[in-house]
Amino acid sequence: MVSFRRIWRFLWFEDSPASWIVSIVLAFLIVKFIIYPVIGLVLGTGFPIVAVVSESMQHKADCSGDCDTYRICGEGVDQGGFYSLNEYWSVCGEWYENREITRGEFMEFPFKNGFNKGDIMILIGKEAKDIKVGDVVVFDGNLNYPIIHRAVAKWQKEETYYFETKGDNNGMPSGSESEIHEDKLLGKAVIRLPLLGWVKIWFSSAAEFIIGGIK
Repeated sequence: MVSFRRIWRFLWFEDSPASWIVSIVLAFLIVKFIIYPVIGLVLGTGFPIVAVVSESMQHKADCSGDCDTYRICGEGVDQGGFYSLNEYWSVCGEWYENREITRGEFMEFPFKNGFNKGDIMILIGKEAKDIKVGDVVVFDGNLNYPIIHRAVAKWQKEETYYFETKGDNNGMPSGSESEIHEDKLLGKAVIRLPLLGWVKIWFSSAAEFIIGGIK
């Protein structure tokens, strides 16, 4: 019979590949099934920590085609790279102003400068009635992963709240974002941890590559 002392020594003191593998797997299980649910319970959401896996909230103009044209929020521009808030508004501001969101109001929005692929976002659970236009929310968009975008409209119909959302770097919202039922909301972003999500993205990409290879 294996004693607790031998297991403890194997995990903490034995410097072998098997010990390292078991320790990593054990740490993953503890984080996933104990720590993560406890954090979620405290913050009031089943998704307390999410990694940003797309560039839809970046204030950055990327090249398209042969890179003669860069695009940000669906608009063609001459200058690539990250944009300051003033530069972003000069290109993208008309869309918000047409929806009665002024530059001054946008300046007061959380994460007004957007955030990047690879960032970690900390979420809290919020009732739909407490979500405001400008808040960054995570919702179930019927994809393989939740979507994190900015609420740009909110209305109530028959005692139920609905939202329209948009990625800061996207053009017109897609059809799935034009009328989001309050039951689809998973949380509101409150804290950004830059770049820490790349670990998850790299592991997920590696797993997809391996699975793809098996197929």
